[in-house]
Amino acid sequence: MPRAVYVLAVGIFAMVTSEFAVGGLMPQMAGGLGVTISQIGYLITAFAVAMSAGGPLMTVALVRIRPKPALMLLFAVFLAGNVLAAVAPSYGVMMVARVITGIASQAFFGVAISVAVQLSRPEVRGRALAVVLNGLMLGTLLGLPLSTLIGGQFGWRAAFWAVGVLTVLAALATTAGVPALGGAGGDGDFRQEMAVFRNGRLWLALSTSTLIIGATFAAFSYLSPILTQVTGFPSGAVPLLLVAYGAATVVGNHVVGRLADRHTVRVLLSGLVLNTIFLAGFALFAHLSVPTVIAMLGVGLVGVTMNPAMAVRVQRVGNPGPLVNTVHASFITLGVIVGSSVGGLVIDGFGLRAPLWLGAGLAVLGVVSLLPELGRRTGARSSAPGRLDPCLASPAGQERP
Repeated sequence: MPRAVYVLAVGIFAMVTSEFAVGGLMPQMAGGLGVTISQIGYLITAFAVAMSAGGPLMTVALVRIRPKPALMLLFAVFLAGNVLAAVAPSYGVMMVARVITGIASQAFFGVAISVAVQLSRPEVRGRALAVVLNGLMLGTLLGLPLSTLIGGQFGWRAAFWAVGVLTVLAALATTAGVPALGGAGGDGDFRQEMAVFRNGRLWLALSTSTLIIGATFAAFSYLSPILTQVTGFPSGAVPLLLVAYGAATVVGNHVVGRLADRHTVRVLLSGLVLNTIFLAGFALFAHLSVPTVIAMLGVGLVGVTMNPAMAVRVQRVGNPGPLVNTVHASFITLGVIVGSSVGGLVIDGFGLRAPLWLGAGLAVLGVVSLLPELGRRTGARSSAPGRLDPCLASPAGQERP
């Protein structure tokens, strides 16, 4: 595994830590900026919308720049956004800062994943993607509690200064540890990047990713109130349970990364089926502590951890370029928005178990979205025994039976 892949994970960790920082600093930020907590919540929404809509536009603007300079430019924009957040004198300035960091973060995801693919041999690309995406998992596990701790001890602005320092360190590591790569150029490269979006199978793969993440975040977004108000855990136990959930995502991401290259569609199907079971079990037995913990850890193991397999599938039916990867990241962010927002709506009408049922329903839709690919695969086997559709096999060899 190229060392540069681990360096890219540090950059993603910095981005995710900044993304989650607001969630742990809501009361302090509301008091410091003179607004309500609900208005601070809009900063989270703005970040997600900026990621989803602005990230691909930023990537289009960078498509003619070579990957390493593009990464450094994105670090600079992201750093500027965090510094602006740290010194923001008003809510409006903070909103601008979150939009800037959201756009840069999403574009960085796409370029970093593309660089990881270029650096890695075909037979280990799934593992390489898992390593890069460990920055996301570790950001989920450590980023929120660290930013909350720093903000609680030194004030909420200190948390954004800390992210700025982490960004500088990640940029310096990237300068030293990521080699210069080709792959960016003129109009021909741009047209090739855009042409793949005429492929219907790509849009189907993107939709599957949205449903996988939407199913998971319908539950994850409301874990804290479910654990305290339905299951009956004391509030002091929730951080420990969330750390356990984060640890489960790290383990699951590692396992999926090992399997993603040769068993891409099977991994996605298995993950969706298991997530349906865990989410439905969570909803049914949320009043019982032991089944709740088991189901929650199960969701951690097979939810967002499908990212490496999702990325491999999208790249095979599209291409490994930064624009495809950034658009894929936007569809993942769309899943976060759908899961969390619709989950909030169903709580109002049906109670705190409703997001869990919503997640199970989205997971079932995810299984349905895989059926055309599974049918195509079965047809390919029937028409040419012993051979597989090349989009379902590893570039280094066929998927194992």
